[in-house]
Amino acid sequence: MIKNATHIFFLGIGGIGMSALARYFHDRGVQVCGYDKQPSALTEQLRKEGISITHSDDPATISTNPQLVIYTPAVPKGTALYRHFAKHHIPVYKRSEVLGLLSEELPTIAVAGTHGKTTITAMLTHIMKSAGIPCMAFLGGISTNYNTNYIGDTNAAWLIAEADEFDRSFLKLSPQIALISSIDADHMDIYGSRHVLLDSFRLFAERLPDDGTLITNKKLTNTKGWHSNELHYHVSEEADYYMQDHTISDGRYQARICGRLYAEGLKIQHPGYHNLENALAAAALAHQAGIEAPGIIKGLNSFTGVKRRFEICFQDSNTVYVDDYAHHPEEIKATIEAAREMWPGKKITGVFQPHLYSRTRDLADEFAQSLQALDELILLDIYPARETPIPGINSGMLLKKVNMSKAIYCKAEDLLNTIRERSPEVLITMGAGNIDRFAASIIELFNQETAS
Repeated sequence: MIKNATHIFFLGIGGIGMSALARYFHDRGVQVCGYDKQPSALTEQLRKEGISITHSDDPATISTNPQLVIYTPAVPKGTALYRHFAKHHIPVYKRSEVLGLLSEELPTIAVAGTHGKTTITAMLTHIMKSAGIPCMAFLGGISTNYNTNYIGDTNAAWLIAEADEFDRSFLKLSPQIALISSIDADHMDIYGSRHVLLDSFRLFAERLPDDGTLITNKKLTNTKGWHSNELHYHVSEEADYYMQDHTISDGRYQARICGRLYAEGLKIQHPGYHNLENALAAAALAHQAGIEAPGIIKGLNSFTGVKRRFEICFQDSNTVYVDDYAHHPEEIKATIEAAREMWPGKKITGVFQPHLYSRTRDLADEFAQSLQALDELILLDIYPARETPIPGINSGMLLKKVNMSKAIYCKAEDLLNTIRERSPEVLITMGAGNIDRFAASIIELFNQETAS
């Protein structure tokens, strides 16, 4: 049915994973339409590409019923459109189910982990493209090399997919090569406990065939025995893939890759120790896919990044503005450390928008600990996404746990004035909600101050 469909509707088309899949079908000549609650830069870009989008949860806005519907769990089943499709017996598939079916048709590389998977997936995709290997890639972010989250090729030799642990989506994939970068507590609203989360990653590893390959970060001590062919990577300790002589010069990390792959001349242009680790992970995957050292180094050295992954949006002699997707304590910690490394001695001001009431509740102490690494904190309201409020869980609760003198709560409408009053040297906006919608206004603010 999916192969023969000529008209597909996407419920939640503005999501990063959904939009990549929508682009895949659109690229194949399918009539693609979709709904998303709020307009965004991504939905506007999809419109420019010829995809019809409505922001009204009203079946009357749909001219004809589609042959099938693809939805994300982020869209409640109680929406009028979902009920309309169910009433008319139109087949409905989760995004993860459809991506899983696609992974059965091509040799698949799946990248999993609570952090790093988007960057690793984008790096691997660029390595393959640079090496002239046709591939199809579904990314969890917008690659700045290609300005899209979907890379298509009709003669693809590999399918590269970000393996999302949310809602156990990655258990639908059928990879030949899989990587696990990290397993930290997250999505406790889904899993309930760290043990259940870990077990889900184990089940993901078991999706590999006997002749498949599992690559894991050596720091993960619980993955031993998950697959008969398990390889490890580590930036500083000896492993199947590891690094030597890593230094920083001219704003770039330089290193030599050792172990099963020997490659000299690595010069990645992304700050943060975690990105050196991401590059090593991508190199290991590329090597297992048959790419030689020169192609791997060429791809990594020319990789320009992923939007909202330590994206430098503005920089002059007085001010730097970075926007980042960091929404977990470990990601926040890594982002702040990267900024300290990049601009030593500068005052760092962070604007953080917590994402989900449940995540804020479950990791409140960890969030407070990570945010305390800032010099100044501006805390916005929690972005609810798919959730309803939880009594007692709000930004005020989190702020009380942050042990620093320069930490304030700020309403969204007051953010620009609050930033202006503080004259930050390094400003970082962080969060997975809609905090990125402030980026253009913040850039304009700094441009005005530079001009004056």
